[in-house]
Amino acid sequence: SVNAIASAVGGDAVVGADRLVSGRVWVYAMDSTWDGSGIGAGDVVVVGNREDAQRRAIDVGVGLLILSNSSAPGPGVLEAARAAGSSVVISPLDSYVCGRMTTLAAPCSVLMDSRPLQVGGDDLVEDVADLIKDVHYRAAVAVDRRGRPEGLLTRSDLVRPAPREVLLVDHAEMAQSVPGIEQAHIVEILDHHHIGSIETRLPVRATFDPVGSTSTLVAERFRHADEVPSLPTATMLLGGILSDTVILNSPTTTMRDRTAVAYLADLLGTDAETFGREMFENASDLADAPTEDLIRHDAKAYEVGAGSVVISQLEVVGSTLRDRVPELLEALRAEQAANGCVLRALMLTDIVAHETRLLVAGDLVSLERAIGKDIDEGVVHMPGVMSRKKQVAPLLLGAFQS
Repeated sequence: SVNAIASAVGGDAVVGADRLVSGRVWVYAMDSTWDGSGIGAGDVVVVGNREDAQRRAIDVGVGLLILSNSSAPGPGVLEAARAAGSSVVISPLDSYVCGRMTTLAAPCSVLMDSRPLQVGGDDLVEDVADLIKDVHYRAAVAVDRRGRPEGLLTRSDLVRPAPREVLLVDHAEMAQSVPGIEQAHIVEILDHHHIGSIETRLPVRATFDPVGSTSTLVAERFRHADEVPSLPTATMLLGGILSDTVILNSPTTTMRDRTAVAYLADLLGTDAETFGREMFENASDLADAPTEDLIRHDAKAYEVGAGSVVISQLEVVGSTLRDRVPELLEALRAEQAANGCVLRALMLTDIVAHETRLLVAGDLVSLERAIGKDIDEGVVHMPGVMSRKKQVAPLLLGAFQS
């Protein structure tokens, strides 16, 4: 605005104070008859006590004429400016300073992008690199999940980005890990499953300990370090152990799991049995869940010689989901065909009856040969089976190992 420019140059707007200008800024130092100035309509021109230059600028149709060094406008200049729609400001500053200060009077809204490029804190650098290269201000704003700025990602950050340091917990299979794990620096692996397909660039500390839950290993880390987990952390660890061991009923359960459960339950002042049953009762309310969500719940992929075997598991109570078995099988078959895995399986584990209905799609001939019995329309009844890790995964993987 003309008023903002007048304030920036310490002067007074004598014509058109309430107008807006948006042209380029010029200091008119050349002879008024020079045709190569480049000044155009709507521009801002700084000029001294030269009436010919003042009138020439007005004749061109400038948006604002700034008279430096408190220069008085020539006779009829103000009237000509009003007639042409040009504003006039008189400043005590010299021409050079007037030109510099005028550019600083632009509002932030002119210089800022109201919709800057945003990236998430968990986005991979390689996925956003091309976007950053395309924006003229050469940076993206990193925001958290609430849209609040956390930092800037600039083009210089793309040259040699520092790899993210990652500790793998409860898995060691490449297919089960997060996107971008290939570029990350894996510093440790803490797991209770078999040794998987993860490869590391450098030697790392790796713990594969056959307990019922990786949460037991984490709880033991707290105790060995003489640290007490916060109540939310203790709640999550207790839930993890009771979930993995099906309230300490799974054949994978060890004394170390029972010791960790007793410690965490005492810390929380709760009964582990009651806690576990309430947890499973709330989690087993799956009647209205989308089919795709059900078959992908807690899915784990395992690499075998012929491709991959993917096993999901749902803990249920009684007849929950029994009437949805046909649609679950259809969804499993569609996903198996789309992804090309050799076998797609879903465990419906009844935590009360201590049994599993295994729904399978894919190479059923090899699976029948491995388990020694026919598969009834894609469903295998497995009494006493509760554990994917110890009872189901070894059986299924053994059927397809090369």
